[in-house]
Amino acid sequence: MLYSYTAAEAAAAAAAAQGMVKDMFSSLLLLWPLSYGLALTHAAPQEQSWNNHNLHSVPRDLDARVRRLDLSNNFIRQLRTLVLPSLEQLDLSANQLDFISEGAFEELARLERLNLSRNAMNTNVGSNSKALRSISGLRSLDLSANGLTDEAVELYLRNKSSLDWLKMTGNALTRLSRSMFRESKGLRIITIDDNLISFIEEGTFEPLSQLKKLNLARNTLVRVCNFKLHQVKYLNLSRNSLESFVTREDEQMYELEILDLSFNNLLYFPVVPKMNRLRYLHLQNNMVGTLDSEASMVSEANYLYSHIMNENTVRKNILHSNWRLMPLVFLDLSYNHFRQFPAETLSLLSSLQVLNFSHNCLQNITWNIRPFHSHPENPRQLYFPSLKHLDLQSNGLTHLSPPFLKALTQIETLNLKDNTVQLCTSMDHLRGFPSVGPQDSNTSCFAFGKLETLKHLNLEGNNIKTLHPNTFQKSSLVSLNLARNTHMVMHEGALEAVRTTLQSLIVSGNNMSSSDLTLPCMPALTQLKMSGNHLDVLPSSLGCSPLTQLDIRNNALHTLNHSLIKALSVHLKHMYISRNHFNCCDSKWLILLNDSQLADIGDAECFTSTRNLTLTEYLKTPMSHCTKVQDVHIGQTFIIALFVFVIIAAFTVFCKKLCCTDTTFVVR
Repeated sequence: MLYSYTAAEAAAAAAAAQGMVKDMFSSLLLLWPLSYGLALTHAAPQEQSWNNHNLHSVPRDLDARVRRLDLSNNFIRQLRTLVLPSLEQLDLSANQLDFISEGAFEELARLERLNLSRNAMNTNVGSNSKALRSISGLRSLDLSANGLTDEAVELYLRNKSSLDWLKMTGNALTRLSRSMFRESKGLRIITIDDNLISFIEEGTFEPLSQLKKLNLARNTLVRVCNFKLHQVKYLNLSRNSLESFVTREDEQMYELEILDLSFNNLLYFPVVPKMNRLRYLHLQNNMVGTLDSEASMVSEANYLYSHIMNENTVRKNILHSNWRLMPLVFLDLSYNHFRQFPAETLSLLSSLQVLNFSHNCLQNITWNIRPFHSHPENPRQLYFPSLKHLDLQSNGLTHLSPPFLKALTQIETLNLKDNTVQLCTSMDHLRGFPSVGPQDSNTSCFAFGKLETLKHLNLEGNNIKTLHPNTFQKSSLVSLNLARNTHMVMHEGALEAVRTTLQSLIVSGNNMSSSDLTLPCMPALTQLKMSGNHLDVLPSSLGCSPLTQLDIRNNALHTLNHSLIKALSVHLKHMYISRNHFNCCDSKWLILLNDSQLADIGDAECFTSTRNLTLTEYLKTPMSHCTKVQDVHIGQTFIIALFVFVIIAAFTVFCKKLCCTDTTFVVR
């Protein structure tokens, strides 16, 4: 059957349909917040924190769906059964926990990370260890600072086959036995620093095939006689009492990449594995170099190796043969006792890029290299083919052998801070390097011009008195530090050779006057530090430089050149100006700079004829301070002029009376 509608009926039907849609949409809008609230109600909470709440027991109203629970820094002493089936991480650190009931963790089927550090887990070990034994899926465990003994740790590590991260810092362990990690062979990271460990039984770590990181710092180990942890990549043995580190030579590859032996009592270089991937070696703060010469140190190390390995005779130079294969890029030998630079040993490290040799006892670096056996009359020239950064700070150096400088073929950064070097003059440069021989010891200046790759040079605190013209000839320095060379005079043309390349220059703390400082136009200079001098005017040549940072603190400046500051303000980001004596009324340059550029404006002052002001105070009403001063001057000038006028008038009247008196006397 067919139906037909009139226009009125069709319109009425359309209106009814539209009303129905509106009602449905309104109902949906009313229902949406309710459904959203219900969804939120059913969403499981991710984390609850009760950190530092002065709790003496675990709260009873914990949501059973929580995944991470923080109860640290409270006063909880006992732990009863927790029914939290979704819990994955539990932090109970820094409580007073000394008792955990045997079934406390049985309902924590998903627990993977447990922090029990800084408690009293050294008591009730039997009950507590049984509780931990029920957590079969635990991956991370922190038992630090609990006063645990060797036996207690063995109990706590029972049934921990899934454990891959273990931390036991600050306990009372004295020895590590092969049975300690027998049930935790999946460990990847072990940290047992700051204990009393003096002995490690052979076979303790070797079965842990997944072990990559081992930290045994701050213990009392005296020697490592036969290191053979092939799987470990990072080993920290710093701050022990180590006197030697020896590895038996074999053809098996060691994965070791980082070895930290710093802060020990080593007398010799370590005998590292022959086949290794070692890239970072920390030997700072030891006693290496105490022996008279490099040759005796190497021979003693080889003898020690033979003695420890129970070999009857000293075989080949095991130390050098192993170091020759080491792919080291970083070596820290700072704070040792070297009086000679071990050039032969260090030149074997063909990949070495960074060498820290600061704070030793070098007075000079000579080139006492053994000649070739076939040609004993010809000295060898060794090289450091990859060395880019060399730190020789605080050695008392006065002499550097030219062949040594020649060996630095790729050097970019050289730190000679706090030594007593002197720079060669332009005439010294023309002579070039002296030939290798006895006359080397007579060379008392440093010819840096031959270091064509050098970019960064630090000569702070070397008692340099004069910078002669073309001192850095043939150099292309990017940064130069000449600070704390008291009363240094910089002659015109001293920096001419590096004026187009220099980006950073430091001449702070030299007590220089403006006449002592002659700077060329430096179009690449972005950082300049001139604090701690006696400058009363800035060099006008600075207008050439795109300076972003300028430090002129603690000088004798009364004003700054307006046109110079205008040129500098284009690029300037930070300018330090405090501890000068600026004239408030001669501060036209200030208006060119904003607060962000004047980094220490809160500490800077200026003066008027009547008082000193902070620049912040002055800039609030700059004209008022100087207007008052001008008014005072006008008033003083008026008073003086009036006084002079009165004197002149009185003198004129007196002269007229005197003339009249004289005339009368003549008439008589």
